[in-house]
Amino acid sequence: MFEHKSVLYQETVDGLQIKEDGIYVDGTLGAGGHSEAILQKLSENGRLIAFDQDEHALEAAQQRLKPFQDRITYVHSNFRFLKDRLEKLEIDQVDGLLFDLGVSSPQLDHVERGFSYQYDARLDMRMDQSQTTSAYEVVNKWSYEALVRIFFQYGEEKFSKQIARKIEQIREERPIATTFELVDIIKQGIPAAARRKGGHPAKRIFQAIRIAVNDELRAFFDVLEQAAKLVKVGGRVAVITFHSLEDRMCKLAFKKWSTALPVPKNIPIIPETSQPPFKLITRKPIIANEDEIEENRRARSAKLRIVEKVKPWDEAFTYKEGREEK
Repeated sequence: MFEHKSVLYQETVDGLQIKEDGIYVDGTLGAGGHSEAILQKLSENGRLIAFDQDEHALEAAQQRLKPFQDRITYVHSNFRFLKDRLEKLEIDQVDGLLFDLGVSSPQLDHVERGFSYQYDARLDMRMDQSQTTSAYEVVNKWSYEALVRIFFQYGEEKFSKQIARKIEQIREERPIATTFELVDIIKQGIPAAARRKGGHPAKRIFQAIRIAVNDELRAFFDVLEQAAKLVKVGGRVAVITFHSLEDRMCKLAFKKWSTALPVPKNIPIIPETSQPPFKLITRKPIIANEDEIEENRRARSAKLRIVEKVKPWDEAFTYKEGREEK
């Protein structure tokens, strides 16, 4: 079963302000929780385009969402190809978009996928099983420098160099094939005192490898401006993040889109040409309450940000700072 609790469920659906005859995109279908909520608000004239690169997720969601099959279109693709896939469906504008980033509960819990440090499995971590790059390749073939970079940047691991060096030493003797082998090596690279605090010692490294395998930050960067251009005036873009780098990218992009261009000090009002194309709906991110966190521990790090388009897109508001995260 592909079961998954959608975080910030009601806040997200309410924040999108669903129009019953609108066209919406769920860029991360997963188990279909958010999609189901959107579909329940759509009339027979409404439409939802649901993206997911995980075939298992698509198959499971199709079963769950059978009652709405007349108003949903499934797309087996990474959301980074949003514009291209919508063009093939002859859609040039939508009323709202949702991106629920990160890994889903079933991907973590299905042992054979190799996402979790809590189960022993072959190193994999591919969301799209058809792609070639897996965790095995990253751990065994990427350079020491590349490993240090992703461990530090994506995992915020302060012992990145020690862990990368230990991986380099072990793989010279034999391939590192399984999750538990990698967990043991990570533990060897972290001082004993540090291992006793801050949660599981492998958590940050597994997160970093998963992000690298699936190119998650670059994919999110690639889709941001596509979403800004595709959403109609009056439509909204909602993003749920679970990682500080994703949230930072989202925060800076939304700020760029919603901040007026500089004007000379002697101009009493901001001219229309300098007005931003979006307004912030959430000046601070919405986070899960204590009840939701108690029910679903994966909601602890979730942050929801929403913006609304108020005028046509202007290239002057293109967000570029995120390129440094690529």
